[in-house]
Amino acid sequence: MPTPADGRAPLRTGAPLRTGAPPRTETSGPGQAEDSAIIQASLHEPERFAELFNRHAAVLHRYVVRRLGPDQAEDVVVETFTRAFEKRHKYAFDRPDALPWLYGITTNVIGSHRRAEVRGYRALARTGEDPVAVAFDEQVAARVSAAAIRKPLAAALARLGRDQRDVLLLIAWGDLSYEETARALGVPVGTVRSRLSRARRKIAHALGGENPTDMIEEV
Repeated sequence: MPTPADGRAPLRTGAPLRTGAPPRTETSGPGQAEDSAIIQASLHEPERFAELFNRHAAVLHRYVVRRLGPDQAEDVVVETFTRAFEKRHKYAFDRPDALPWLYGITTNVIGSHRRAEVRGYRALARTGEDPVAVAFDEQVAARVSAAAIRKPLAAALARLGRDQRDVLLLIAWGDLSYEETARALGVPVGTVRSRLSRARRKIAHALGGENPTDMIEEV
């Protein structure tokens, strides 16, 4: 990996990222610096940025696996943190939690793989088998039969527009609130709500009225 001397993010990626991480991580605990403080410190001590990677990389990796499958996930996460490092001077330092910001960058990186994402959903719709489906099974197991909805759900996700799919999956799989999703995407909260509402209606229609996204926490 590049070193701080060449102006790139000093990230440690020697060990595989664990996809079994919880859906959210704490911004800081007792004796730990807030994300914003780490980013600010990294302006003068670039090696400090590795702390942000170590804190949030696993949860972002899990999210990317859900959207693109495991093959591309690590590269997407590394690219996310490389871009974040390069843009760190623009971070809003009054925001202690950097995870919504990182999710926004991740979403942009995923955008360059948009066709691959849609192809994956279409393949799942045809066969009913795809690594991405495993993550969704975890979300809906207590509510509906994943085996029954897997194909129509994947087909519905493939048909969603980019904006609606990004909002839906940041909330359902990224576990972001409406406000955090708005911050990640750089849009008003009202826009997030309207996009989510439209996406839910389309998913519900595809599932014959059974809407697994109802489990999304209302905020």
